[in-house]
Amino acid sequence: MYLVLELERELLKASQCYLSTTAGPIAGLLFISTDKIAFCSERSIKLSSPNGELIRVHYKVVIPVNKIKRVNQSENVEKPSQKYIEIVTVDNFDFWFMGFLNYQKTLKYLEEVISQA
Repeated sequence: MYLVLELERELLKASQCYLSTTAGPIAGLLFISTDKIAFCSERSIKLSSPNGELIRVHYKVVIPVNKIKRVNQSENVEKPSQKYIEIVTVDNFDFWFMGFLNYQKTLKYLEEVISQA
């Protein structure tokens, strides 16, 4: 996968999860490397090109580790099994991830790479 090649350092963990967007959650993989955090959707999404044609692209997010301000953990008060990870960047953008198969392990790797940045 092309996205994995963009991760310049050692790939530590890849986790299936969902990225929260204004259009709803998008299923995909979260990649954690020593240099970057990246997300790539499992399926392509339809977008309008500048000339009005519909094109299909994968939804991708790449965040350099040194641009991450903090990682917050959260859970649904009514359903504590629904856990979330929020990544906040130094320019105050936030990315919400949810639906992890192994939430604690993913959180551990995220906290580890950020502490070493």
